Amino acid sequence: MSFNDLFLRACFKQDVERAPVWYMRQAGRYDPDYQKIKEKYSLLEICSQPELAAEVTLMPVRKLGVDAAILYSDIMNPVASIGIDFDIVKNIGPVIHNPVRTRQDVERLRPVQVEADLGHVLETIKILDRELKVPLIGFAGAPFTIASYLIEGKPSKNYLRTKAMMYGDPETWQLLMRKLADMVATYLREQIRAGAKAVQLFDSWVGALAPHDFTRFVLPTIESIFEQLSDLIDVPKIYFPGVSSGELLPTLGQVKANVIGLDWRIPIEEGRRRLNHRFAVQGNLDPTVLMAPMPVIEEAAKFVIDQGMKEPGFVFNLGHGLFPEASLEKLKELTAFVQQYSSR
Repeated sequence: MSFNDLFLRACFKQDVERAPVWYMRQAGRYDPDYQKIKEKYSLLEICSQPELAAEVTLMPVRKLGVDAAILYSDIMNPVASIGIDFDIVKNIGPVIHNPVRTRQDVERLRPVQVEADLGHVLETIKILDRELKVPLIGFAGAPFTIASYLIEGKPSKNYLRTKAMMYGDPETWQLLMRKLADMVATYLREQIRAGAKAVQLFDSWVGALAPHDFTRFVLPTIESIFEQLSDLIDVPKIYFPGVSSGELLPTLGQVKANVIGLDWRIPIEEGRRRLNHRFAVQGNLDPTVLMAPMPVIEEAAKFVIDQGMKEPGFVFNLGHGLFPEASLEKLKELTAFVQQYSSR
């Protein structure tokens, strides 16, 4: 089997025979075989075992027939290297045992040591680089999203402490942003060096910010990360500004990414207009549509594909990650449907 580069070509707005498809959080919770693995190992324990993490990454490629793999990992993985003590707690998410609340807390954060502390991640990527016949997407969490966990101490709905630092102590905030930007850029570069063929920056919660606050407090950091990676011209770079981020899209014009991920709240045509047609786009089926009967799922997918295929540069995906209740069988059918319906 030859290497399937459809996803890479779409990211660069090159000619494609059909829309490539993959799903955020495709390596995981909806798959009964994965659930059996999770009965034995935690997420972080799986990540620490390269052969096992590679196998979990490969499972959706084999079962669903998707056009790209995404590394099985977690956005919190690199923060242990910079001095953060955390656990991922079932039904809660990341819980930070030493939250970052003061200038001194930020100053204590160390530079990331990828090879020393995250060698297991790099080894997983090297295994996958040998095994895969589709591109592997590496990833990292973006500074605002990571900061929201570090400051709040756990997932939050209103980001009170995070915004309190941002508004009330902007110098400390900017220092934290710079340190996290350097961590992210270093981590992504090492993933690419190990064999990742594309990278995605997940900014899951940045939609909590108004556009003017995003522009002032966060956007320079995003621009810095992609600027630091801009010499890697053969590697597509994706920025996903998370849910409820449609109002932020017009601010992204100077970001040196190739692809912007769209959530389901904004039609692809409108997303492209707000992005001034500069980027390829990825998205944006509402993940909860997967609870509907298959004919309804197909109609919703058609709507996304019909808009996406109007211009070069479209990757079919969800508007956010898969959830545990999703059906493996429906995902197989959806993947086949997208590949058939979008064929030219």
